[in-house]
Amino acid sequence: MLELKNVTKRYLRRAALEDVSLNIDAGKTCLLLGPNGSGKTTMMKLIVGLTRPTEGTITLNGTPIGAATKATVAYMPTENYFYNYMTVRDAGKYYADFFRDFDITHFRRMLTDMELDEADRIRQLSSGMAAKLRLSLALSRSASLMMFDEPLNGVDILTRTQTIDAILAGRESGRTMLISTHLVDELEDVVDTLVFLKQGRLIMAGDKREICAGRTLKDLYIEIYGHASADPSNQEGVNQYA
Repeated sequence: MLELKNVTKRYLRRAALEDVSLNIDAGKTCLLLGPNGSGKTTMMKLIVGLTRPTEGTITLNGTPIGAATKATVAYMPTENYFYNYMTVRDAGKYYADFFRDFDITHFRRMLTDMELDEADRIRQLSSGMAAKLRLSLALSRSASLMMFDEPLNGVDILTRTQTIDAILAGRESGRTMLISTHLVDELEDVVDTLVFLKQGRLIMAGDKREICAGRTLKDLYIEIYGHASADPSNQEGVNQYA
């Protein structure tokens, strides 16, 4: 189980997350939702251990996030993080050196499925192809918790289908999946847990069926946030979900 207790993350005077407490059960596929600037990426970086909370604690199966949990958490960020000289093959070797659970054979199979060539230079890949590479790297680990930050950003419809299918295949072994996205229509049918953030605060979290209560996820998203995505200062409608 992933547990956050009263987690706050501040950057100078701005709170990216504020007093967030949350439990996500093992084996769940969770959708992390909210407008830009709501704290989704910050939460993921805290969970993977790339940054530390200003206040509060985060544990995975009872173990505090840190060196001991790095081997059990895989993370697909939105940004490219490779050196300019690297090829797709180099990226696989890089992961194999860093992560004991990285399966190079599975990685090569995924490259074939994603129509990626090991000899391609990463800096010359399109945004969609680069996203498929990051996805292939993350899913070639056997980590018990996998996180995907906007995995459908900048990819075409066919690639979205490939991405969703790959994530679904990856959860068959009982892994916990945490996915952030703005494209709620694409993932509504494949998740069972929802987490809503707004301006760094937890608005609502729980079982999708109970929260949606017959509504579509898109309708619920609009109901919760309204025009908040365009105007972050608009706080109307928050309290009823707190």
